Amino acid sequence: MTWAPERVSTLQLSKSTPLQLLRALDSGPRGLVDSDAEARLARYGENVLPARRVPALPIVFLRSLRDPFTAVLAGLALVSALVAAWATASVIVVLVVVSCALRAAGEHRADRSAARLRHLVAGTATVLRRADEDAAPVAREVPVDQVVPGDVVRLAPGDLVPADLRLLRASGLTMHQAALTGESAPVAKYPVDEPARTPPPAGARADETRTDETRTGTGTADASPSGARVFALGEEDFDRPEVCFQGSSVASGSGTGVVMATGVDTRFAAADRVPRDDRRTTAFDRSVYGISWILIRFMLLTPPLVLMANAALRGRGLETLPFAVAVAVGLTPEMLPVIVTTTLARGASALARTHQVIVKRLPALHDLGAVDVVCLDKTGTLTQDRPVVDCALDISGAPDDAVLRWAAVNSLWTLRLADMPCPDALDEALLDAVEERLVTGLAALEYDAVAALPFDPVRRLSTAVIATPGRLGHHTLVVKGAAEDVLERCELTEEERGRARALADRLAADGLRVLAVALAERPATARPYAAADEHGLAFRGLVGLRDAADESAASALTALSHRGVAIKVLTGDHPGTAARACRELGLHPGDVVTAASFDALSDAELGELATSTTVFARCSPAHKARLVRVLRERGHVTGFLGDGVNDLPALRACDVGICPPGAVDVVRETADVVLAAKDLTSLDHAIAAGRAGGATIASYLRITLSSNLGNVIAMLTAGLLLPFLPMLPSQVLVQNLCFDAAQLAFAHERPRAAALRRPLKLRPREVLFSVTGFGVLNAAADLATFAVLVWALSGTRAQTPFHAGWFTENLLTQALVMVLLRTGRGGGIPVTAGVLALTGLLLPLSPLGPLIGMGALPLAYYPLLAIVLALYAGALHWRTRGARWPVPPA
Repeated sequence: MTWAPERVSTLQLSKSTPLQLLRALDSGPRGLVDSDAEARLARYGENVLPARRVPALPIVFLRSLRDPFTAVLAGLALVSALVAAWATASVIVVLVVVSCALRAAGEHRADRSAARLRHLVAGTATVLRRADEDAAPVAREVPVDQVVPGDVVRLAPGDLVPADLRLLRASGLTMHQAALTGESAPVAKYPVDEPARTPPPAGARADETRTDETRTGTGTADASPSGARVFALGEEDFDRPEVCFQGSSVASGSGTGVVMATGVDTRFAAADRVPRDDRRTTAFDRSVYGISWILIRFMLLTPPLVLMANAALRGRGLETLPFAVAVAVGLTPEMLPVIVTTTLARGASALARTHQVIVKRLPALHDLGAVDVVCLDKTGTLTQDRPVVDCALDISGAPDDAVLRWAAVNSLWTLRLADMPCPDALDEALLDAVEERLVTGLAALEYDAVAALPFDPVRRLSTAVIATPGRLGHHTLVVKGAAEDVLERCELTEEERGRARALADRLAADGLRVLAVALAERPATARPYAAADEHGLAFRGLVGLRDAADESAASALTALSHRGVAIKVLTGDHPGTAARACRELGLHPGDVVTAASFDALSDAELGELATSTTVFARCSPAHKARLVRVLRERGHVTGFLGDGVNDLPALRACDVGICPPGAVDVVRETADVVLAAKDLTSLDHAIAAGRAGGATIASYLRITLSSNLGNVIAMLTAGLLLPFLPMLPSQVLVQNLCFDAAQLAFAHERPRAAALRRPLKLRPREVLFSVTGFGVLNAAADLATFAVLVWALSGTRAQTPFHAGWFTENLLTQALVMVLLRTGRGGGIPVTAGVLALTGLLLPLSPLGPLIGMGALPLAYYPLLAIVLALYAGALHWRTRGARWPVPPA
């Protein structure tokens, strides 16, 4: 019979016994026949995640045209072409093309760099295959992409799980599921006959003491793209002991399971099928784009207002349309897309070159500069995902190295005699601690070993049997495991038992993983030792282990704090474990809040709680995403640092998603920024670069919008008072070209250190309110120049010198604005402003002046212009001292 997954129901997959499941999958304990495996591979495809291709450069270029500001500039170019203002149209088109080309090149380069980080989930898998129906099964190493549903897979320590599978047999099997759940501790896995009725054992790690919340869930079936029925698991189903998931790895023990789902049908891939349009507007959208949309409204209103005013007051018709378009262009910061793209691209390139940080989406660099809250998981970020011994105590709570030594004896001989290829993380920590703390090191563990009973997730302990030193004919049982289970097998008084339990509870509440150690001496026997011999034990003490703190995390957290960035730890771990990790790194955890305690809170209530709380424990992916969302709704700009599938919802809900290079593929594809390593120091560098870019953009906007707004107000006013246009469209265009060329210097400006100390937030309304004040000053200077020209020219009909005088004054005031309102240093801005001022003075006197309708000015004009400029510079200096820019966070 050929297996057809369409006939496999949800009930069969989630509630069937192992035998029923094998029948439904048309498989068996001996594995698949080669021909059947080939047929399934051809029908359902390779066991790989959906392919991710780097978009071609032309595609990225076309996508960049969707920018609203770019679209409006293109519209203005079209209007200019329709009124035969070809020069204006050509310049705008060049600006649009340059901006989109720069943006596309930067993002395409980031996409290619991120693509090089992709790696396979696993290389090979051990499966049982048969040449034909009657042949004996043979264990083979096959590429992971050749694994098919129904394959019987063998797992050993260190193996990566190649697909979602159901366990048939297991021996001391524990799995690392941090990439899926965020839990740092290994989880016990074992086969069960009735998965819907059999609860998992207490504890996420069977040989440690910790408080866990029992969660239940049911599976559902979905239709995969291939039409097959998919075993769709909810978040709670990761606790199911009989199911192993792609993306997890074997911590200890061994097992055999049958593959239920491969490729796009796995739970790992299902996380990548979450809709990608759930990311809300980012800080970049709310600031730069927000300002752009306000300007766009004014730009669209300006031409009809100019036409109507000139028609009503001066009787002018469509001949003023080129002037109206030129005024709209004059209001536009045409170089905004170029400056933004160039600044962010330079910052992203410098980050990649000096700190190996890849910015995949250029606006994300700006968002990093505005981030005031960074949410992250403890596992693998603040800690190394590696336990270390914290203490070894006797029953009274006093330090006792003998307890540590006996625990290490158990680890060493269980490893050797049980023929395990490598120790699990807890055993490694015990052996490393003995090597460091005891003078004799591992030599102190050398005994004549007799037997070993490896760890079992049901009894939750392991036993090593050694020949009792100095007692011929006697054996010593060295037992290590979960405190509760070891204490049940010890001979203790009720007072002693209560004292030991209280000590274990205190250590667990302090965030430690707790192992109990006990001994028992028995007469030597030739019969095999069994679990029944683990009784009447003498309790020796407890060993507490903690997650090793990341060496660079403490200094990085301090640096982020000095930059005004708040840290929120969102973890699936036990509250005590998370709090202890924070304290060791100098991060005050405060009152740790568990996810279950805020489920019933409204978003407003949770927002208040999230603002004042540092650590949230027992968080599911949905909890993390909700916390990020409510923080954003309260006005915070959020970054989220994650590396596992369980972090995907939060990565898609934040302003800027961040991940280390070791993150799973779907996370690297989703994140906006990929760090060089699991090192928060590189995040600090990235935030500093983002603030530098944001400060440069803010400086450009301040200067350009102030100057443009003042010029437009003055031109509109003068246009209604004069019998002729205050400036010809060609003159407006040349003036814009000169100012635009000078503005390129802003892309090379270096912000001052003060701009990097606090998050940079550009709020459109406050920005425009501040700009309006400077714009009014600029308009006053322009209108004062208008009065000077009227007096100096003894009338208002001398169009050619009037145009020249106003052209000169505009470029001089723009040069003053560039120097006096800049907030950074370098970039050659003073030199560029000097060149701009000389252009304003000399161009009307050059041969080009008459070509664009400008003539020489009387000498009396220049001293009066100097007075106007001096007064304007003084007013700018006074206004600058009282202005707030960039806008600080609320």
